Amino acid sequence: MSTQKTVRQQADKVEENALRLDQEKAEQVVDALNTELANAYVLYHQLKKHHWVVEGAEFRDLHLFFEEAYEHAEVGADLIAERAQALGGVPVSGPSNLEDRATVEFEGEDVYDLRTMMENDLEIYGEIIESMRDSIELATNLGDHATGQILREILVDVEDDAHHFEHYLEDETLVLEDATH
Repeated sequence: MSTQKTVRQQADKVEENALRLDQEKAEQVVDALNTELANAYVLYHQLKKHHWVVEGAEFRDLHLFFEEAYEHAEVGADLIAERAQALGGVPVSGPSNLEDRATVEFEGEDVYDLRTMMENDLEIYGEIIESMRDSIELATNLGDHATGQILREILVDVEDDAHHFEHYLEDETLVLEDATH
């Protein structure tokens, strides 16, 4: 435990930034970024869970696919957190803070069949895509074109991963093993 007694910056305060974005605008953008950060970590943890519990005929491919997807989510989260900090904010962190802040919902601790897990993932991806589009529009409208660009680049990866989930969920995939043998 830290012995530091002085808080250098309160988590909910946005300070002046060297990027010269007006503080009121920066507060709005940091707020949006923290929502995106929380959403990214909910997705990350769900994908990580699915990486651990996936089984069946397509185990190896899907195990690796989930790993790649959660790594993408983590890289995006890191970029979002660094941008929030650059704008004078404090990136949301800690499990309860992330859960409270997220607009997407973790499926829970239970393990579902593979198709259900992937449908749950695709649902979160869809919600994140919509939220990120709103955050991009907000940042751009406030004159923060760099944040808009950073989020656009992350969105490309998010949409690409969602598209791959969609492919896995096609009717001819995710073979069910015959339990009678």
